[in-house]
Amino acid sequence: MSSLFAAAALLALSATAMVGADTIRVAIAENARAADLRGLDIEVSELGCAACPRPGWRADTVRAVANGQGVEISGRLAPAFRLTSDAPIRMNGREYPATLEIVRHGDGLAIVNELRLEEYVVGVLRAETSERWPLETLRAQAIVARTYAAFHRASSGTKPYHVVASTTHQMYLGHVPASSPIWDAVRDTAGQVLLWDGELFPAFYHSTSGGYTEDPRTVFAARNMPALKAIRDEFSAAAPHFYWTLDLKLADLADILRRNGYDVGTVTAIEVTERTPSLRVASLTVHGTRSPARLRGNDFRRMVGYETVKSTLFAVALDGAVARFSGRGYGHGVGMSQWGAKGMAEQGYKAEKILEYYYPGATLGFLGARSR
Repeated sequence: MSSLFAAAALLALSATAMVGADTIRVAIAENARAADLRGLDIEVSELGCAACPRPGWRADTVRAVANGQGVEISGRLAPAFRLTSDAPIRMNGREYPATLEIVRHGDGLAIVNELRLEEYVVGVLRAETSERWPLETLRAQAIVARTYAAFHRASSGTKPYHVVASTTHQMYLGHVPASSPIWDAVRDTAGQVLLWDGELFPAFYHSTSGGYTEDPRTVFAARNMPALKAIRDEFSAAAPHFYWTLDLKLADLADILRRNGYDVGTVTAIEVTERTPSLRVASLTVHGTRSPARLRGNDFRRMVGYETVKSTLFAVALDGAVARFSGRGYGHGVGMSQWGAKGMAEQGYKAEKILEYYYPGATLGFLGARSR
């Protein structure tokens, strides 16, 4: 890529990052080698190619490919392309509203959905909850999801997007029909966010706490984590994963550790060496015939699989060639328990009380309002 083309690419990405206060940029794919998109009368235009200005064109199908340091569509190469249509644009079986941009990022392409923040929150709720849940649960979830998104939008730096549509940040399913009751929950809480000392913070949430929530500073290594107090959660007991068990073959565990740089040999014991105040595993040591491996509880869960080891609130014992885990809860345990919020709403609690319960010390505010 020429220096002029590279400079134009940087200008394009900088310009696309400067979105309004009511919009957000969501990566619905990262590091893709190619992307196929379909819709009705999609307008395709180049971005950042100041040296070769050409009019856009219209198509019902678009195939984008990573080419060199740019993006290629229909034989045209540019730092990025912008796709707009009056109808949703479909990719990988899902429909996305408003505008999609395709930019070269990392080793491949990033597909970025730029849309109104409130519409994004609707798509998050469709992915993270059930529209059959009580309205007050959905209202609480809308405020939390909006807070989390607004925090990352404000701290995304020079990336061409603010959040990722996965468990890296929040799940997001794109276009949601206007008939969904989720829209009511989002409209009812429009602009509302949680604040810590008057500032936005990453309002983490999880599926179910297993009876106790966790201080975020014991889970996340990022700086400036709020001093969110862990609480005893009395409302999550009906969650489907309040209790869980797992039998893991020691040979499989040894293979997992080896792939992650810990060659312990044959596993001989698993020892929980430290717990957090809410009794989650802060660290554990896997003893083997070659060497022991001391791991953070969250790293152990990541290595084995977040859906396999559902939380770090567990006990473990060896039984022959198998490690038997007995645990509670699903997720990291920080912030709001979604199933607990459902339980509270079913007992008549309003969204504001649900948030007060799970985020003690936080206050409700509005985007754009300055604290005093």
